[in-house]
Amino acid sequence: MTPVCQPGYFPAVTTRTYPPFVALERLYAAREADWRNGPIVYHVMVDRFAPSADLDAKRHLYEAPRTLHAWSETPKQGTHNVQQGLWTHELAFWGGDLASTRSHLDHVQELGADVLYLNPICEGLTNHKYDADDYAVVAAEFGTRADIKDLADDLHARGMRLMLDGVFNHIGRRSPMFQDALANPASPYREWFTFSDDQPHGYRAWWNVANLPELRHESAAVRDALWGGDDSIVRSYLRDGVDGWRLDVAFELGMEHLSELTEAAHATKPGSFVIGEVWNAPEHWSPAIDAIMNFHARELVLELVAGRLSGPRCGRLLGEMVEDAGLEPVLKAWLMLDNHDTPRLATMVPDTALRALAQTLQFTLPGSPVLWYGTELGMDGGDDPETRAPMRWDLVNEENDELARVRELLDLRRRSRALKIGGFKVLEGEQLLAFSRTTDRAAEARYVVANPTAATVTEPLSLRDGMLMQGTRLVDELAGGEWEVRSGLVTIDVPARSVRVLRPLTAEKDGYTPYKRMP
Repeated sequence: MTPVCQPGYFPAVTTRTYPPFVALERLYAAREADWRNGPIVYHVMVDRFAPSADLDAKRHLYEAPRTLHAWSETPKQGTHNVQQGLWTHELAFWGGDLASTRSHLDHVQELGADVLYLNPICEGLTNHKYDADDYAVVAAEFGTRADIKDLADDLHARGMRLMLDGVFNHIGRRSPMFQDALANPASPYREWFTFSDDQPHGYRAWWNVANLPELRHESAAVRDALWGGDDSIVRSYLRDGVDGWRLDVAFELGMEHLSELTEAAHATKPGSFVIGEVWNAPEHWSPAIDAIMNFHARELVLELVAGRLSGPRCGRLLGEMVEDAGLEPVLKAWLMLDNHDTPRLATMVPDTALRALAQTLQFTLPGSPVLWYGTELGMDGGDDPETRAPMRWDLVNEENDELARVRELLDLRRRSRALKIGGFKVLEGEQLLAFSRTTDRAAEARYVVANPTAATVTEPLSLRDGMLMQGTRLVDELAGGEWEVRSGLVTIDVPARSVRVLRPLTAEKDGYTPYKRMP
């Protein structure tokens, strides 16, 4: 019998072959291989992102009732025509197009975005195109289907992807299909819509807006045209190079139809992404769609910085969200703080410190941070149409402190595997919001600690990480400073209205590290 004091008595077990770590390694490798987990998304409204180089050649496309405006002009609230279901500001254009968007991709790439997401680009009367005349045709003022292919090719060459906005719940009132159905009871398109004297306009319209007649998805012909058929809208754009669809008002399509659409997309382009505009909590929506736009998490963050939600309670609610929905769908969810339907972040949160706190959480919570064009520049603006002002290219400079700060967060996100695909645990505090993002590698862990209060808070936190060794030093990646871990706890001070993002120092120091056999 070999004495216990001699080498070889204990079996040769290393961390890398220890079964639980093998499973973790495979889990995180699979997450990392899926581009839909945690990419940085840049959101663009084509008409307002970049001025067209060919504006003179296409001025005829903006004839009355449309209006064309100077890039320096700010959108203003218009008048409402109830009968037409239109506001005049919906017909106000600034002239951006797909070619001008493509010519400004350097800015998007330099920010570190992985995905470009466009508001609708199909033919329609309005500037926002949520009233499609024909899904198969790109709006003439934006370009052509060939421009979409060229944009996708350019993005792919840069290592980026393209997402389009699919508005499949309703269509535009002037659509030839709807007009034919409206005028002719025997029209083959009659079954595409719901006509009834009980409806305010004689037909079912989204939120009773006359310009947006709803499609009747119970019709097999509708489903076939949108996603079921080989030449359907969903499938054909994916073949053109598009990488996925963001579905407008996805919550109104129903789980069965969403499942069919998602399956059609995945069958056409394996690895394509279907994400839905859902203002609810994320529970139950996957796998009918791959993920949702996480308005629930957005609301929690905004309530926190508004002072209506304490740090610890915000943490508990975020933890409940992840527990209810499961981490995998949340990693794929999009976390935006503003977009085309909300006031801009700088208007909602004018305090710079609180805005920085909110954005730091946006870039460190599980999911994909989404930047509405111009938010990185500190552009302000109220509700639509102010939030849709033309991009302030004059603010893209090294003197813009807001841009510098957002770039720092973008860089923080890009260089951290844990923030992109890591697990999520809430760390209980008395006044602080704290959570961890961890992977199968000890050095990749990040511990995020936010103080939304008006005074510095110092309190001990249990970091809930068994791979974190006694005596490890934690460094704040944003503001600097170090703290020592004692038996899994750290006592940390966090200045008022700020966030610390802590990274463990695991490298050898003076020829020694306790992490020598840890991944």
